[in-house]
Amino acid sequence: MDRHSKAKELIAPLRRAMYDFDTKGVRAALHGVCAPDVVFRLAFPFETTTGVDAYFDKVYTPLVAAIPDLERRDHIVMAGPTPEGDDWIGCGGFYCGTFRAPWLDIPPTGHMMHMRFHEFYRVVDGKIVEMQALWDIPEVMMQAGAWPMTPSLGREWHVPAPASNDGIVPGPYDAAQGQATCQHIIDMLEHMKRHPSQGGPDVMEMPRFWHPRMSWYGPSGIGTGRGIEGFRKWHQIPFLAGMPDRGQYVDEISYHFFGDRNFAAVTGWPNMYQSITHGGWLGIAPSGKKIGMRSLDFWRVEAGLIRENWVLVDLLHMYDQIGVDVLARMREFNKARVGFDSETGGAG
Repeated sequence: MDRHSKAKELIAPLRRAMYDFDTKGVRAALHGVCAPDVVFRLAFPFETTTGVDAYFDKVYTPLVAAIPDLERRDHIVMAGPTPEGDDWIGCGGFYCGTFRAPWLDIPPTGHMMHMRFHEFYRVVDGKIVEMQALWDIPEVMMQAGAWPMTPSLGREWHVPAPASNDGIVPGPYDAAQGQATCQHIIDMLEHMKRHPSQGGPDVMEMPRFWHPRMSWYGPSGIGTGRGIEGFRKWHQIPFLAGMPDRGQYVDEISYHFFGDRNFAAVTGWPNMYQSITHGGWLGIAPSGKKIGMRSLDFWRVEAGLIRENWVLVDLLHMYDQIGVDVLARMREFNKARVGFDSETGGAG
């Protein structure tokens, strides 16, 4: 069996354990697939943790306390090599379950919740040595009616699995197709960077890379855009208007691109730097401060064009870098909730 198919087999026991989330089983599965000095890099406010037990206690123990019937559902599982020679696994899906107790001071609803995740794992000698992952924590705030940020420009909804129903990519690994898919994405992004520094929207040649019925699934706080027009209206134009120096600091970041059949992915920590200027972005004031952005993406190529693009951005981390505590703002909103103690995060 090729090493990328083995990598997907490596992660399978962990995915199974997280489907019927038993804490002892998940902890054991993590120990089974991870190196002793594994490094976990997760969205704000969790940040970086070394070692399985420290990560589990910091991240999963409080999550399971809030959602006792926690369940993980993957709709993308892919693997492949980066041009630099590293091996990565990419998993995308959502955690779900009944939201019964506060989590990160987000008030519980008593209803089903879902939280999108993109989790990327670097594999060395048959063990996971690093994870880079984003969870859409703002999505949970939105479902709880505790939204502390500005309204999204795009459509907010439960982002779907691949329309082609082939996101759990089977083996054997097809090196030629994986490389071709990955190169299509890299070429597309290179053309994207040409605008606006080298001309108007036409310099991006978007119809050359994107399907006319493309769907761009942004994180909660940005939302989904349909087609090139929807992508430009609800994300790209506001993004570039507020951060026009995008793409000027490529020597300070590292990308990790890899492809698997008709899927491609990128991870990096961070993988963008830019400054919020002019009119600001998403209601974030134009501080002029240079900030790092964590954006972890999947793409699906159909008939030689990008049909779907799943994007997660660590918005809470962006706010934190300019001195805005979104979680504190959310707690202030929740003081008005009858029966909810915003000081302790529990029932009053």
